[in-house]
Amino acid sequence: MPTPTPLHDRFDADRPVLGMVHLPPLPGAPGFDGDRDAVRTRALEDARRLEAGGVDGIVLENFGDAPFYPEAVPNHVVADMTALASALQRTVDIPLGINVLRNDADAALSIAAATDADFIRVNVHVGTAATDQGILEGQAHETLRLRDRLEADVAILADVHVKHATPVGEGNLEQAALETVERGMADGVIVSGPGTGVETALKDVERVADVLADQAATRERTPVFVGSGVTSETVSDCLEVGADGVIVGTALKTGGETTNPVSRERVEELVAAARDSSRQ
Repeated sequence: MPTPTPLHDRFDADRPVLGMVHLPPLPGAPGFDGDRDAVRTRALEDARRLEAGGVDGIVLENFGDAPFYPEAVPNHVVADMTALASALQRTVDIPLGINVLRNDADAALSIAAATDADFIRVNVHVGTAATDQGILEGQAHETLRLRDRLEADVAILADVHVKHATPVGEGNLEQAALETVERGMADGVIVSGPGTGVETALKDVERVADVLADQAATRERTPVFVGSGVTSETVSDCLEVGADGVIVGTALKTGGETTNPVSRERVEELVAAARDSSRQ
């Protein structure tokens, strides 16, 4: 297939703000309350508020499905997420990403291809990580080949030392970033703190941005996103140390609680702070 559209060309902003649509528990998950329509309504309401607040893209994630399947999720999860992604595509007019927790890149890519989404997020794309789901191994070789087979113009945004996990082996952040891009062929990378909503160390963002800049001396550097703990107070710092974009969930929710609905006012505040930083 032709080379996929570069990740950053998919967004209108130079340094995009991506907002999370954290799905409530889906059918089959322990926390599901039996109301599939309520799940859909919540997802669409959150997406509308994110778009109205000015984000440059959204990421749909089965956040409520804990405890997560480590790798392949059941078919019913894929079916529900495909239906929801399709509904989001009809509701909002900004780029859409898919993340199937804990690490089902095949499902995410299949959903993205079927719904014309723009990118996927892969928690463990290369290497090995010890997690609460057990040992997860990157499947970059399968993900890239599936993308070719599906002829899908879908970018791969991959975590480097993903949150809620410990890398198995030496754990060098710079080397992991290089391997994610050079050997895993990811289109963008994510640097996060240790957990959901936990601030990402600015020095880690800077380290990854610097090593990828050195690696890309003759071409455009692979984009680096900050993936946790970004707030309206810290977003400018993240961008100033080299981040090309941010992914925000908790800080955009009512009361700053991850499981609460999206607050349009919080979205507008954070987006404004990001835009002010970009103009400096």
